[in-house]
Amino acid sequence: MFALIDCNNFYVSCERVFNPKLKAKPVVVLSNNDGCVIARSNEAKALGIPMGAPAFKYENFFEQNKVYVFSANFPLYGDMSKRVMTIVSDHSPEIEIYSIDEAFLKLSGFERFDINAYACSMRDKVLKWTGIPVSIGIAQTKALTKIANSIAKKFPDKTQNVYIIDSEEKKIKALKWTKIEDVWRIGRQNAKKLNSIGVNNAYDFTLLDSNWVRKNMTVVGLRLQNDLQGLPTLDLEALQIKKNIATTRTFEKNYTEISELKERITTFAVSCAEKLRSQKSCCNSLTVFITTNKHRDDLKQYSPCITIKLPFPTNSSIEIAKFANLALERIFKKDYRYKKAGVIVHDFSGEDALQIKLFKNRDERHLPLMQAIDKLNLTYGQQKIKLGAQDTKRTWKMKQEKLSPKYTTNLSDIITVHC
Repeated sequence: MFALIDCNNFYVSCERVFNPKLKAKPVVVLSNNDGCVIARSNEAKALGIPMGAPAFKYENFFEQNKVYVFSANFPLYGDMSKRVMTIVSDHSPEIEIYSIDEAFLKLSGFERFDINAYACSMRDKVLKWTGIPVSIGIAQTKALTKIANSIAKKFPDKTQNVYIIDSEEKKIKALKWTKIEDVWRIGRQNAKKLNSIGVNNAYDFTLLDSNWVRKNMTVVGLRLQNDLQGLPTLDLEALQIKKNIATTRTFEKNYTEISELKERITTFAVSCAEKLRSQKSCCNSLTVFITTNKHRDDLKQYSPCITIKLPFPTNSSIEIAKFANLALERIFKKDYRYKKAGVIVHDFSGEDALQIKLFKNRDERHLPLMQAIDKLNLTYGQQKIKLGAQDTKRTWKMKQEKLSPKYTTNLSDIITVHC
């Protein structure tokens, strides 16, 4: 058996843990730079606020309907996620953390357990210890746990946020209830293709000829079909090493000077290097892009991009920033107003399996230096130690006009209880 634990409206739930007045009120959380809605409470959904709604278009609507609006507080959400996953991992040694708010468990050897009681105790412990409500779906396969979880979340009064597909009757009923476009891993294009041949729900998909599925949806689609039929095909996945890492941002204003862009590119390069070191990888090439505001028809448009091969693999912030700025110099042009930029590192190799080249190699002195910087930043806060080319007075300068306190990651924001 597999279990899927999914935090309910996770970003909103994190805000509610530390601000009880938000309970039973419509709440939305906005994306970077307060751009669009990326999380909604059930009350906000009931008002008809769609996912991805542009914040500036809904300002009056939010005000008229007394919707609480928050900027994304990712340090808080990340910390709360770690707390939830730590509790969940105590309930099975086999776990796959699928996303910031979802985790699969493999319940091997639980045949003599009361699975429903076990799941309810897990749900209650997460809620009591963190304040985050979760839904739990349990079934024979990962794909079916996704459907079971959707049922648990959709009908909380009947399921108490725990639903188990443990019979053929329940499986068929759940498959018929699930629209084909809502099936995990189907995708928009495949959903259109399946709709065109009369496949409207998950049950219809399980009845398709397997040869047709393999031909039109490759072996990935065939594995999904098997999983939905109740044949365990998709197992827990180990933590995947990223194949490329990107740091991109939209600026709070238009930039015209290369010095301003160099500071941003340096900061983005440092961020990429930190992520490389965290997964013990080095990059062999990088891409830098800058772009003007495509929404401003009154301005000249220019969106160059350049990829360069590095002379040696590295994960040093100093070296990656140096090469990123050399790339920027090649594509920068005056008399343009730049609104966005980014650095992408790719072509990875293992940190411990680097081949020594004849002429150019990374500076080995950077290794202990980067380790010391990472340790200090981890201990005292993000980007406390920076390169000289970075602005020491800011981190990202994102638009976050409705940001809540960092209740669990910043000492100055910890709640004080007076009694």
